[in-house]
Amino acid sequence: MAELGELDVPAVPLGVFGPLIGPERLANLESAAEVSRALLASRTLWNINSTASGGGVAEMLQVLVGYIRGAGIDARWVVIEGDPVFFDITKRLHNRIHGMPGDGGVLDDAEAARYAEVCTDNADALIERVRPGDVVLLHDPQTAGLATRLRQAGARTVWRCHIGTDVSNAWTEQAWAFLRPHLQACEAFVFSRRTYVPGWVPDDRVAVIAPSIDPFSLKNRDLNPTEMSAMLAGIGLTDRSEQFQPAVSPVTLRRGDDPPVRVHRRATIVSEGALVDPAEPLVVQVSRWDRLKDMRGVMVGFAEHVAGRGAAQLALVGPSVTGVTDDPEGAEVLDECVACWETLPAASRRRIWIVSLPMEDRDENALMVNTLQRSATVVVQKSLVEGFGLTVAEAMWKGKAVVASAVGGIVDQVVPGTGVLVDPTDLAVFGDTVARLLEQRDEVARLGEAARRHVLDAFVGDRHLLAYASLIDRLLRT
Repeated sequence: MAELGELDVPAVPLGVFGPLIGPERLANLESAAEVSRALLASRTLWNINSTASGGGVAEMLQVLVGYIRGAGIDARWVVIEGDPVFFDITKRLHNRIHGMPGDGGVLDDAEAARYAEVCTDNADALIERVRPGDVVLLHDPQTAGLATRLRQAGARTVWRCHIGTDVSNAWTEQAWAFLRPHLQACEAFVFSRRTYVPGWVPDDRVAVIAPSIDPFSLKNRDLNPTEMSAMLAGIGLTDRSEQFQPAVSPVTLRRGDDPPVRVHRRATIVSEGALVDPAEPLVVQVSRWDRLKDMRGVMVGFAEHVAGRGAAQLALVGPSVTGVTDDPEGAEVLDECVACWETLPAASRRRIWIVSLPMEDRDENALMVNTLQRSATVVVQKSLVEGFGLTVAEAMWKGKAVVASAVGGIVDQVVPGTGVLVDPTDLAVFGDTVARLLEQRDEVARLGEAARRHVLDAFVGDRHLLAYASLIDRLLRT
């Protein structure tokens, strides 16, 4: 039987939202929490996914489970177990739900049997904890195969799909055909966009819920210049001396009486040996090492159309590939990026840093990402396809001008006047847009200010929690 990992998520009171969202929005949130608390009085709300770190889903669960617990609801977060073959299959499903072939491998009877076997092992272990009547939110393709057995055990089962594409093709149809038999047992489905919903899902079972950021998290809270300077040095971008002992302790960023966060691990950096110059403009993309994020395309577009037009620098930032357990392609994509970087002219290589952030400590990693986004003049997200792309909203919250692909959920975030959308396949337009923005500091500031206001209105956690409260109300009153 699989060994499940349950994460200990501290409760966070809903009242922390008050100074940010105002009394009216807070009152609506607290009223919805009261209704949900009554409906879930004798039940547990379970969230099940496949990794504790290394992606947007894990980050959102850390936040949302904390707030739900703070509302007085018994909420839990459990991570399933899988082997490399299982995660090869689910990565294939991930790519194909996005309309892409991925590794080109098959999804035949052998893959279906292996997927079902791993999911059954995890479901059997979970059933020992889940009681009849509990609500279980299954996240993404890795967990879809648990739905039938959980429903048979009496759980109220919901599948939350964080990925998708606006246009169906042969790849999406193959992925949905693989998953559909497992999902028939679900009582409700949650998607980030209406256009992602497969035609076979009944409309009355669908909820469309956009993801959200947590403004109070270590990844998004304000940092002062001293902290940022020290953390850039600690990461290894502005100081690589052997004598340097990075030990940043921004005590004010922690809740409660927990020990201060220490940034004391170096990132793994591929570069020509030069240091980032904080006085020169910096372009940053933060994402997983995933071909759909097109880190290689960002680098080529920068080298061919931005470098040489000024003092611009580029940092491609992703997680250490050993720290993301459910993404078997990460190491391959990182190697491809490094190989591409090695072919660039020396002048371009000197302006580009490929940065893999350590994942051993979630808080340390969050502070590193926060620092790098806040250090940027322009943040880019040149995904080829994107389920939602919450790194966009995170950068917008930090008041950054964003250049991003006009695909998927990104277009819901970058509305007119809050950033610039581009065709991800046109590297010349992408590079020219970035280069022009770097020359227009007033426009950068204007876009950043509008971006922050838009995120506050649409993508802060109270909106997300209200949407889930509505889903729970609909599910448990039927």
